[in-house]
Amino acid sequence: MKKYLFFVLLVFAGFLVNSQELQIPLNDDYEMEVQTAAYSSQYLFHTAMRGWSESSFKKIVNLDSINNLYRFNINRKGKFSNYILNSIFNDDFIRVKGDDYYVAINPVIDFEVGSDGARTTWVNTRGAEIKGTIGDNFAFYTNIRENQAVFPEYIDEYCNTCRVVPGQGHANRFKKNGRDFTNAAAYLAYRPAKWLNATLGYGKNFIGDGYRSMMLSDNAANYPYFKVTADFWRIQYTCLYAQMTDRNKVLADNTYARKWAVIHYLDFAVTKRLNIGFFDAVMASAQTHQQVMVNDSTYTTIDMKRGFDFQYINPIIFLRSAEYYAGRSADNALLGLNISYILGKHTTVYGQFVLDEMTVKRFIAFKGYYGNKQSYQIGVKSYDCFGVKNLFLQLEGNIVRPYMYSHTPQGTENTVGEDNYAHYNEPLAHPWGGNFWEAVFRAQYNWKRLYFKYKLNYGQYGDDWDVENNVWANYGHNVYNDYNTAIPLNLDENGNDTYDGHYLLTGRKTTVVFNDFIVSYLVNSAYNMNVFVEVTQRHFEAEKFLIQDNLIVSFGIRTTLDRKYYDF
Repeated sequence: MKKYLFFVLLVFAGFLVNSQELQIPLNDDYEMEVQTAAYSSQYLFHTAMRGWSESSFKKIVNLDSINNLYRFNINRKGKFSNYILNSIFNDDFIRVKGDDYYVAINPVIDFEVGSDGARTTWVNTRGAEIKGTIGDNFAFYTNIRENQAVFPEYIDEYCNTCRVVPGQGHANRFKKNGRDFTNAAAYLAYRPAKWLNATLGYGKNFIGDGYRSMMLSDNAANYPYFKVTADFWRIQYTCLYAQMTDRNKVLADNTYARKWAVIHYLDFAVTKRLNIGFFDAVMASAQTHQQVMVNDSTYTTIDMKRGFDFQYINPIIFLRSAEYYAGRSADNALLGLNISYILGKHTTVYGQFVLDEMTVKRFIAFKGYYGNKQSYQIGVKSYDCFGVKNLFLQLEGNIVRPYMYSHTPQGTENTVGEDNYAHYNEPLAHPWGGNFWEAVFRAQYNWKRLYFKYKLNYGQYGDDWDVENNVWANYGHNVYNDYNTAIPLNLDENGNDTYDGHYLLTGRKTTVVFNDFIVSYLVNSAYNMNVFVEVTQRHFEAEKFLIQDNLIVSFGIRTTLDRKYYDF
């Protein structure tokens, strides 16, 4: 109920402010023209921090003219019939517009049916979105969805393990094989000055230019956040404050453990072609742990609420220095670098490097020291590729070292997941966690309202399982594992663990091949309603353990607002 009250307050508070800052959905399936404009060598544009606001495109492209590309010419007798047809095919379903305000209500649906060979699958989603603007500088948005679904078996297994529907919320059981879940999103966006935007929301953010992000992706469920973005000269600087939840840990008051995320991203547009971004993040548990005497010789650890550390409000990037002022900190810090360069008109080469921990001497030794935790990304993508209008191609590679994004606070017990880089039982960066490599290929082409999309994921990860002894072991794949429980792999002459030997894919080698092909027809571009047919082929092979081959076929009609990551 607290979440729903939060959404209601966000919406109604908007009408109390007398001041167009709507955001473009993170799903880019039907935003190729917008993406093409953003990744153009003709303009200086900050691409990495998303979602983008519509106002950031004012000097680049007319978003209304893009929507007009998809309009049907409807000219029937009678204003009411024209209104109905335009609501279905061209415009918002319900729209009220005045001289200095705009309010729209649209359906949010996902009705689909299919099969994975073992069961009939289906999704039944009903909901609505409300969005609008007041004046030139204020926007509000909310959507809420009620869902029931029977997923393919491999997704259902994921729901059992993680207790969440991937990226969407708690996986309640529905009848025999189904899931019942609710999700929602909302934000208020206000621009008090030309160079400053403030957004209070409940949703997702994304940092990077790739399909995946090593910094912050839209993989996990929605979360409450406050984001301030300043644009001046060639710089865009963002401060993001968020509260994350861990469903793995229940506190004494029967609430789930919380943690604070403070993220800074500074993007420098060196030229119209070259952007360099600097990233830092701190995860801080909202709990502390205190030893309490039970009797003369026995102590127990209890969880204590920890308020927000106001030192982290400091908007200056690279907050690690603030931790030293607070004494030796148990909080988890990450640093990163994002680079993109535009070749020709619309071809972008991009990459990321994120550092969790590194001991330089041991890194140079290349002996697989478990404390050297880094992730890497390199990719290339092209819009209007080979001069073909609306043809998009992308190739991307991702590598994440073992134990990346996991963490162990200093001097505490029973703290699994409290400071790791994750939310709601899922990683905040790449959905595969750590200890893996992956290649992604994407292709898309649309002719008018007809879209063809293909994606291939091929990769391997070292799962947390000792194949020889057939027992669980921590090899750095699951970010919720305490990395101080790493399996000793290299002992010195005295039998002590050197903490070396933790190379990529150590553990149970698991291979994932995921082919996905979608043909869809865009019914209404105002809220991305489309009819589609999707064919997915998935091959999953865990060394000496399990082989799964799935062919999943589905079709239906849906409103596509966000991305769902089922490619695991």
